[in-house]
Amino acid sequence: MQIDGVNKGVRKNRKRLRVGRGPGSGRGRTAGRGNKGQGQLAGWSAAGIFEGGRLPLIRRIPKRGFHNAFGRIVKSVNVSVLEGTCAVGAAVTPESLRETGVTKGIWHELKILGDGELSKALQVSAHHFSERAREKILAAGGSVTVLPGPAALERKIGKASRKKPAGG
Repeated sequence: MQIDGVNKGVRKNRKRLRVGRGPGSGRGRTAGRGNKGQGQLAGWSAAGIFEGGRLPLIRRIPKRGFHNAFGRIVKSVNVSVLEGTCAVGAAVTPESLRETGVTKGIWHELKILGDGELSKALQVSAHHFSERAREKILAAGGSVTVLPGPAALERKIGKASRKKPAGG
């Protein structure tokens, strides 16, 4: 045991500070709440964003542009990355790319782009393909499978709900 580790993990049994119990306590009279203002009364508490009555920072900073909270995040991968990371004849899926660490972070749909060269025959499944990527994969002897994404499902549901009922 080291001398500096003697008191490690030892917490003192400290009594809680009882405020407002007379002048001898050192926390009498206003009980640490100050002299005036809304904070002096019992039961008052402020939200974490409260800044003493002035306009909060989140409302003072300018907000520009558009942020879609429900938008889909599309991750793009070039065929050159597939050339370097995948074996010949391998099935490339969004799940396999996640597991190998090729695609990191949060994303919902996968798009394959055509930058680079591809000499391996791969079975590539993704939500979107660029034309050059599709051509390069097929030219290398591979196959392309388009996965239905949430957007495709929404389009199908939307078309079904717009149809007029029969006989109406």
